[in-house]
Parts: sequence; C-alpha cells; structure tokens
Amino acid sequence: MITKENTRDLHPNVNRIGFMQGRLSPLVDGRIQAFPWSCWQEEFKIAEENDFKLIEWTLDQESIYENPLLTADGQIEIRKLCKRHGISIPSVTGDCFMQAPFWKVAGEERRGLQRDFREVAVACEAIGISMIVVPLVDNGCIDNLEEEDVLVAFLEKLEGFLRKRNLQVVFESDFMAQELARFIDRLDPSLFGINYDIGNSAALGFDPTNEMGVYGNRVSNVHIKDRVLGGTTVQLGAGNADFKTVFANLGKAGYSGNYILQTARATDDNHSGVLSDYRDMTINWINRSGA
Repeated sequence: MITKENTRDLHPNVNRIGFMQGRLSPLVDGRIQAFPWSCWQEEFKIAEENDFKLIEWTLDQESIYENPLLTADGQIEIRKLCKRHGISIPSVTGDCFMQAPFWKVAGEERRGLQRDFREVAVACEAIGISMIVVPLVDNGCIDNLEEEDVLVAFLEKLEGFLRKRNLQVVFESDFMAQELARFIDRLDPSLFGINYDIGNSAALGFDPTNEMGVYGNRVSNVHIKDRVLGGTTVQLGAGNADFKTVFANLGKAGYSGNYILQTARATDDNHSGVLSDYRDMTINWINRSGA
C-alpha cells in the first residue's frame, strides 16, 4: 500500500488523485454518496493521515444553504482545515442540480434554482474551488432539446460571471459520445467541459476509445468508479470498466486533470483502507498509460 513515506517518491501524479467527500466517513442513511454532516471536519484529518491531498466537495439540495460551503462561518472553517491538513478542494459535485434541475421546471421555481446555482458559484470562489460538476444523469437527465436550450441559455448568460470567478462548469452525462460532443460544442471550451465518469460509461456499455476519440479534448475532470453493465457500483475491477483502455485513451487525449475516487464503499467500515487501495490501483493505471 502507498504510505506517507513513499507516496511522493512513487509517482508525482499521486497528488492528482482525490476522493469524493464522504468516502472517508460512515454512510449517511445507507446512501453511497451524501454530505457527511456529522463528521465532515474529521475527513480532513483522516485524509492527511492517508496522504490524500484533494477532496471533491459534495452538495445536496436538502438544506443546501446550511452546508458549510454556503455559510460564512463554514467557509472560514473550511479554509482553516485545508491549511491545517494540507488539503485542496479543486471541485464540487453539485448533486443538488441533479436533485432539483432548473432546466426541468419553469417560472419562479426555475428562477429560484438558478439563484441557487449562482450562490454556489460565489461560495466556490470564496474557497478557491475552480470547478463545478453538474450531473446530467438520473433526475437531472436532459430529456429533450427544450431542456437543453434552457440550460445552455442560462449558462451562456453566466459566462462573464463564471470567468470573473475563475470557474469552469463540467458536465457528467449519459449522452452517447456523438451526442455529448454535439452538446458540449455549444458551449465555450474555456468555461465548460466534461466530467468523465468511468463507471457510468461502463454501465451504459460505451466504448472508451470511441468516447475519448470524439470528445477527449473536452474532458476536465475524471471520476474513478466501476459498475456492472446496466447495474450498480462495485469494487474497482469487479465491474465492466476497462481501466487499461480508459487510461490509455486519456493519455492519448492529453488529459492532465484530477482523478476523483467516487468508488464503492467499504463493507467492513474500513473506509480509509479501501480508498487507499483504490488510490494504489489508480496510480498503477496512470503509471502504465502515461495519462
């Protein structure tokens, strides 16, 4: 296993591997992913002890304005914890946008959810977060061109706002490769990109060589996970994800961003041990591929 004593000597890219917030905490109500309200501060200490340098924050729609990312006191505490434990937060996964997608509603409800989006962006700037992941999957899936147009029109109006705050918006999508390329080509490449989720693509039966060949140059963030075809998240290597091919193609596409472990949870509550093992596996894939 990689330890604090040898991790930097093994490969400098180890510092590009982070984890989804909550993966070092007990499950919340049995959910694989949720904001860890009762122990979010403790994760910083555990992360340092296991030599993780990156956390991807997670936001749920429920109690969104009580999340420490969106409170003045919470932001102060987050900055202190980052400094104390040597942690950076480069990105936030906005599950809130998937849970309550503004592109699927109208009127005051839409305007309220769009205000939420802007407030999240302002909060990200306060912490130094540079990337907002918007999941266009599950409840947030784009079902028709009208919904897509609502999303694109709002984001185009927000370009100056995002640029001023040094923010990029990246999309996780269940679109097939050509359709995702068509969608992302509607948006400015300096502000908008793709979050490539390895497990989701495997579950949908997508070909990673085709995906990277079509839109690899727009990938800005990668979620590491494994899923069975048509099914759920499983331990890395136990599903249908072809990691060797994925990493080889990320390397060919010139990918130089982060890898965020959004992996299956430990069955024995040894969350730090499992996450460290998954980090080791990811380092080996990077080493072999040059990604």
